[in-house]
Amino acid sequence: MKPQSIPADLHPAPHATPHAPPDALGIAERFRRTRRLSRELVQNLNEADAAVQSMPDASPAKWHLAHTTWFFETFLLRDHTPGYRLHDARWPFLFNSYYEAEGPRLARPERGLLTRPTLAEVLAYRDHVDAAMLEALPALLEHHGELVELGIQHEQQHQELLLTDIKHLFSRNPLGPAYAPAPEAPRTSPGPLRWIEGAQGPVEIGAESEARADARFAFDNELPRHPTWLAPHALASRPVTNGEWIEFLADGGYRTASLWLSDGWDWIQRESVAAPLYWHGEEQFTLSGWREVDRDAPVTHISFYEADAFATWAGARLPTEQEWESAAFAHDALGGMQLDRADPVQPRAEQEAAVSGGFTSLYGNVWEWTGSAYRPWPGYRPAAGAVGEYNGKFMSGQFVLKGGSCATPRGHARASYRNFFHPHQRWQFTGLRLARSL
Repeated sequence: MKPQSIPADLHPAPHATPHAPPDALGIAERFRRTRRLSRELVQNLNEADAAVQSMPDASPAKWHLAHTTWFFETFLLRDHTPGYRLHDARWPFLFNSYYEAEGPRLARPERGLLTRPTLAEVLAYRDHVDAAMLEALPALLEHHGELVELGIQHEQQHQELLLTDIKHLFSRNPLGPAYAPAPEAPRTSPGPLRWIEGAQGPVEIGAESEARADARFAFDNELPRHPTWLAPHALASRPVTNGEWIEFLADGGYRTASLWLSDGWDWIQRESVAAPLYWHGEEQFTLSGWREVDRDAPVTHISFYEADAFATWAGARLPTEQEWESAAFAHDALGGMQLDRADPVQPRAEQEAAVSGGFTSLYGNVWEWTGSAYRPWPGYRPAAGAVGEYNGKFMSGQFVLKGGSCATPRGHARASYRNFFHPHQRWQFTGLRLARSL
């Protein structure tokens, strides 16, 4: 995709009907399914696999299993279930993540030193808390249903982190072990990149207040819904592919300083970055081990710096968060490549859906970097109590990603969802969709 070859035709996006997920499952069943999926995600790991920490940004699988359990035990059982006693009074120090209100905790880079408790002991901890939660659930839902929902959503976030952290860990092993064999999947052509004209003028973004009877769950950083103004623009119909990234490489993209933000250029020089994470020649590391780079699949494991440099090279830019959300609001957040079971997920090309308004992979496949800083919406208020530390205190020095990935549990994503990472981070399934001003 040379800069001069980007298509110039514009296609207005037809209206698509929103499709909210059916509430066919009660919250107790969703709790069970969420907790069960976490266990299934580690079923192929041995004790060492589950204990090792490959870098400070990642956490051991065993820690994820225990931390999500600590969340339910602390904020629901300890705080709102009379007579509940902690499974082990020493463990909150080990499995608190960043909640200052919960007191001292093990430093994040030292989570890999937890050879004890064992994986079996952590799984027994989960069983203990699950039984207590299910017994207390009727009373909890009567007064604290929003906290139960937050716990489920929180664990779904950690299911994605489980997979990405396992992938990073296995990539550091010279043997290149596979998490699981790659499932058979038909190859699909991504089709040509087209430009779809976005809404312009006044639009509303953000989640609906939970005070509305029809409002879905939303994290506090998605609130409140508010008006904004969009200048004329267009979004690419699909994410950038590996094949297009290979063109960027061949054209000296990582050697051309004029394409890069100053911090990004310093970063690639300092870290000797010359390709997406997990690429080595014509191969890339996947959860199924080393495999040939699929030129048709969306490029992934790229930083904000890399995404921005590619967009500059392509004569385009990254979309703003507001542009992306406006385009995605009317489309089905349950569609696309998302996590349904404990599989070795990997992005792959998708055909344009009939109801997608011409877009491919708005939801799932890869998280899409935006050019927007992660800052609060007008009128933002953190949630009350310790859980108010969940989002607001990280609104500094990070950028917003939208849409979910192949590792995001289906049903977790929505147009207003605000993922956020520092601009150099790329071990998540991060990619990009181009935008241009009109």
